[in-house]
Amino acid sequence: MSLANDVVLDVRGLHKRFTLHLRGGVELPVLHDVSLQVRRGDCVALVGPSGQGKSTLMKCLYGSYGADAGQIVFQGEGGLLDLAQASPHQMLAQRRRAIAYVSQFLRTVPRVPALDVVAERALQAHPEPADGEPDDEAQHAEALETARDAARVLLRRLNLPTALWSLPPATFSGGEQQRINIARGFVEPARLLLLDEPTASLDAANRRVVVQLIEEAKARGTAVVGIFHDEEVRDAVATRCVELGTPSDR
Repeated sequence: MSLANDVVLDVRGLHKRFTLHLRGGVELPVLHDVSLQVRRGDCVALVGPSGQGKSTLMKCLYGSYGADAGQIVFQGEGGLLDLAQASPHQMLAQRRRAIAYVSQFLRTVPRVPALDVVAERALQAHPEPADGEPDDEAQHAEALETARDAARVLLRRLNLPTALWSLPPATFSGGEQQRINIARGFVEPARLLLLDEPTASLDAANRRVVVQLIEEAKARGTAVVGIFHDEEVRDAVATRCVELGTPSDR
């Protein structure tokens, strides 16, 4: 298993099917022999009709779904790792720093303020302080404030009113929740950034902010894989399109 230095992700012959147990065990094939490479600074847009497995592929890349066959070779924290074979512990380690995911829906712990929902991902790289060690506690407090500062910058850029920062986002509008989701995904630089309809529910001004954030991530060398039904956004950020359900790139 090897990759060129600039290749972040190499998907090789990926297969995924679902078994419909309530329908007599009927098998539904979703991904068939999917292969693609993503390099540093690339933004690969997944395209194709609904039902071709775009979101399923994203969840396989993030480890939410297992693969039935194939490899997902990732140049992550600590070297090469086949995400299709990674343990839950290994996937969690990659998610802390190396892989970020902006899904279509915000899932958060109840009663946690929006600012800390965003800051939490930036804080994951820092270990919790050990009991009775004041130096570690001071370090943790400093890291938390640094993470909150980074979260404030993004929430301002995404035009989320400051009055909402201290409130849990469960009651926010769809567009406000999506901005929290985006800020969380971008607050800590990642090697691989997965974007599933990041501009859904956003107005034109905030769509432009998201385009800027993606371009900045690409310039840092982040590899991006995204689903963009907004063709204007896709045309602005994608370096290449891969159409699922067909044998070749478009």
